[in-house]
Amino acid sequence: MASLKEELEQQLLVLGTKLANPPSHFDGLLTLLHQVENYLSKVKQFPTKSMHIALGPSMKALVLEQLFKHSGMNVKIAIASCISEITRINAPDAPYEDDQMRDVFKLIVSSFEHLADQSSRSYNKRDLILETVARVQPFLVMLDLECDDLIIEMFQHFLNAIGDYHSESIFSFMETIMTLVLEESEDISPKLLSPLLASVRRSNVEVLSAAHKLGERVLENCANKVRHYLQHAVKSLGISVGDYSEIVASICQLGGTVEQNDGHA
Repeated sequence: MASLKEELEQQLLVLGTKLANPPSHFDGLLTLLHQVENYLSKVKQFPTKSMHIALGPSMKALVLEQLFKHSGMNVKIAIASCISEITRINAPDAPYEDDQMRDVFKLIVSSFEHLADQSSRSYNKRDLILETVARVQPFLVMLDLECDDLIIEMFQHFLNAIGDYHSESIFSFMETIMTLVLEESEDISPKLLSPLLASVRRSNVEVLSAAHKLGERVLENCANKVRHYLQHAVKSLGISVGDYSEIVASICQLGGTVEQNDGHA
């Protein structure tokens, strides 16, 4: 009698083979991707050699152009969810070559764009992808691959999407990701700090209270790391420190005199 592990490996091989020639019907494709994700979620990190072999067909199929560049939003989210599971299984190693990983990160980051839409058919999957990214920390590979624009885009998606109606866990996952990105960055550009500064600017009426809170929390978490960069970012924007939340002045002033836009300290 086959063990549970052997049955899992067999199912992954079968599903991976089906993915290589996916159904053309939209619902059929989504059903297949849901099945793949379900079985991938059962695979533990540091898989055995036989499990690696079983994962091979799915890993290859998911980045084939006919799937990876599918036009359907729900299909894209389902693929991103499957790939995030593969990233979890292979962590801390990257499951694909550098160029493919850049495309993978682009897909995963795009899945965060509509996190505010709780009515979306794919909302729960977006939530799961966010949780996986927070726990597995593949964004460290993003830093190594210098995916700066993608990281900025990810920050913007989080701050645009977070609302008071989101659970504390969603807020916490975003906070964890943004905090660790800043802490692990060798250099922090004004562009990366710009979304955070926009979220804590007092006169920015478009910012929701949850985004304001998230921006404050992240800056506070990384106060020592961002202090020098924050001073330069504020100065380069030419906006008075007083126009931002008190956390900005607090961080900057601990590092020395901060110039206001009117020339006074």
